[in-house]
Order: sequence, then C-alpha cells, then structure tokens
Amino acid sequence: MKRVLRIVNRFNLGGPTFNAAYLTKFLYPDFDTLLIGGIHEDDEESSEFILNNLGIHALILPEMRRSINGFNDLQAYRRIKKIIKEFNPDIVHTHASKAGMLGRKAAFDMGVPVVVHTFHGHVFHSYFNSIKTKAFIKIERYLASKTDAIIAISQSQKKELSHVFEIAPENKIKVIPLGLDLQRFIYNQPEKRYIFRKENHLDNDEIAIAIVGRLVPIKNHQLFIKAIARAKEQTGRKIRAFIVGDGQSRSQIETLAHQLNLVISPNGSTTLKPDIRFLSWVKNVDYVYAGVDIVALTSLNEGTPVSLIEAQAAGKPIVSTNVGGIKDISLVGESILLANVNNEEEFIENMIKLINDDELRNKMQSNARDYVLKKFDYNRLVSDVSVLYNDLLKKKNIISSAKVFA
Repeated sequence: MKRVLRIVNRFNLGGPTFNAAYLTKFLYPDFDTLLIGGIHEDDEESSEFILNNLGIHALILPEMRRSINGFNDLQAYRRIKKIIKEFNPDIVHTHASKAGMLGRKAAFDMGVPVVVHTFHGHVFHSYFNSIKTKAFIKIERYLASKTDAIIAISQSQKKELSHVFEIAPENKIKVIPLGLDLQRFIYNQPEKRYIFRKENHLDNDEIAIAIVGRLVPIKNHQLFIKAIARAKEQTGRKIRAFIVGDGQSRSQIETLAHQLNLVISPNGSTTLKPDIRFLSWVKNVDYVYAGVDIVALTSLNEGTPVSLIEAQAAGKPIVSTNVGGIKDISLVGESILLANVNNEEEFIENMIKLINDDELRNKMQSNARDYVLKKFDYNRLVSDVSVLYNDLLKKKNIISSAKVFA
C-alpha cells in the first residue's frame, strides 16, 4: 500500500479540510494517508468535527499557525521533517499556502519521491503589500519548480497560476475541482427551512439573505452591508440578513451597519427582528441555506468558495463578485448573478434585482443543483486524485514502503 502524508494549513472550517478529509478517508485502501495540520485560530471555527464524523485521526501541529512567525514556522518545519522520517511516505501532498511552503521544503530535504501541492486559493493579490506579494510569488515559483504536480481547483485558477503569475507551466498544473458530500443540503429541506425561519422569527413574506465566511478584510463584508441598506431603502420588501462566520473585521462591519441605520443583533440576542443577525460559526449550515432565499458573496479574492457550491446544492440563487474560480463553479446568469469586483453599484443592483423578482429567484433555484452535484461529488475527487497519484508513482518507479508508523 502506498503512503501519503497530507498536510493542511490548519484545521479550521473551510474547503481545504473537507478536501483533505475526504481524500484521507476514501483513498484507502489504495493509499494509507496520515493527515496533519496546524490548530485553528481563536476567531475561527474548528473543523475537527468533520474528521471525527469520518473516523479520521489527524495529527495536530500547534507550531503551525496562520501568521508568519520565524520561530513557530521553523519548529513546524522540523516537526514535519521528523514525521516524514518516521512515516516514510511515498507522496507528500500539501494543501494551501503555509502547508505548501513548509511541507514541500521538508519533503524536498527528506528526499520524498513524489510531491504534490493543491492551491485552494492564493495570496497573490488583495492580501499583502506589493513587496510581500512579490516575495511570495518568487517563493511559490521556486517550490513549484521542484514539485511533481500542482493541482488547481478551477480552470480560472490554472490560468492565473500559469499565465498571470507564472508560478508553473501549464503542463505541470492539473485541474481537479473540489469534491464534497452535498447530500445534506438536499435532504429534509422543508423541515430545515421551517426550523431556521421559526428560530429566527422570519415571516413567510420576509426575504432572508445570507453571507457565509470568515469576517476578514479579503471577504469585503462592507459591500454586503451597503447592499442590504440600499435594498431596504429601494425595494419596499421585508428583508433580513444573516452573517455566518466570525473574525477580525466584525467590529468594523457592525460600525458600518450602525452608520447606515441598520439594526444588528449578535447571536443569542433577544432582539427578534433585526435587519442583520450575526450567527457566528454554524456547524449545521445546511439549515441556514434551507432557510434563506438568497446567498451572497462579496470577496476581493477567492479560490473556489465552498459556500457557493453548498448554496447551489441547496437550490439557492446567488449574487456575487466575479473573482477567482467562481464562474467555474456556477451557471452564470442561470444560478448566479456576477458583478465586477471593482463595481459596487453592479453588485447592489444585482441583489436588488433578485429581491424584486420572485419569478427569477424561483427559476434560478432549480438551475444549479444537478450541475454541482455532478461536478463536485467527493467520489469524483477521489478518483481524479487516485489517477494522478498512480501516474506520478509510475513515472518514478516507486515500490511501496512497508514500515509501520506508530
């Protein structure tokens, strides 16, 4: 049996953990995988429940944190090298930026035969200043030059990596979309909708709009707040907004809402009918999608947002900025209305259009489900990655190791 050491940045709720967890679970018995990663930050929701539900025992590296810290990063790098020595993997597969840097460097230094990296997103714009960004691009180019295969999760991302930022040539980049278990967004929707709307005191004629994700600058929640304020002014409809997630930008988001005369209510508040309710992190997010009528995304930069895949599986129309691989995961104009990332007015107009047009919303609800269920099923993900692994191992003439990891 071939061995895979799979490394994620940290076990916070998001696409990389889902992707890594399904691969760890369902590549077995062809591949024996050890999953490792850093601990989630205080303002993030842990994703360890995903691992527990799948019966996966992962190894936590407390040294591997979100922020750049020379001491912690060196400790994490040394720990990864030690794990490689003990586990003796045939493949090291890293997911996302920090895991990719530390994990691949350790794999190269330890002579691991096959090294694979997945870009779940990238930090090449809208995250850091130009000096840091240029440095990260140079580092990624160096790492990519020694990596056996790069996985992009959309065609748009592959184009960015190969032609815009020139991280790696096209022939080294394989497009393998995310794979998820989307059945929970389909089952018992009427019951889940009833429960969510009752708990949040939503009347039948109220239009509920949700945005799901970390409250950080790159997610641009301020645009969501502005759009809700304008929609309430101009549509005459009863509108309620729900912000799912938490993070460093929460106070700024709340301040803007107050400035725009929107009533806000944190999770657990006794305010029954706020304009905007902060739900923090929600594990049973399928209830949220069932209960709302529109899902929004306002990001300045994205890879492949899991929230929009889930929303389409739940049959919800989407209004979003056109960034990253979003157009690769949706039916533009049929399941999603896209706005240029630099055009706030276009985004707001799209949201108002969806709110005002009940027939359009109903039509969009039925368009996307079959598309995402076929394209983003985890069985397809496992099959695609298995083929890639076997091709790479065959090229290297790898014979499986037999050493047992304790």
